[in-house]
Amino acid sequence: MGYPEAELSILILDNAGIKKINCEYLQRDRPTNVISFAMQEGEGSGLSPLMLGDVVISAERAATDAAEASIPFEHELWFLLIHGVLHLLGYDHERGTVQEAELMEAKESEIFDLLVRESPLTENN
Repeated sequence: MGYPEAELSILILDNAGIKKINCEYLQRDRPTNVISFAMQEGEGSGLSPLMLGDVVISAERAATDAAEASIPFEHELWFLLIHGVLHLLGYDHERGTVQEAELMEAKESEIFDLLVRESPLTENN
């Protein structure tokens, strides 16, 4: 993705924890599955050029979503991490155009397929 030395922080919480962050920072009073906070955008960007930002994931929500979709929990966690990192890299499916959303979805699928197919960290289910 063009950032071989980049860093990010990953925080995995339950629904109550991510709801608190979602409410405090995004004024959305509900739990969500993933939130990203980019360090290379806005005020203070560039202070730490290697730090992409933070990805916050609700493991509780991931487990629920995985069960509903009949997919492995680990696959849902990987997908949410990929989704969050792509937001840190500037991809946006919410505020952008339909084409930008489609581009993000295609990139998610491409990375997820590579990860699941080639990584010893995942079960090929």
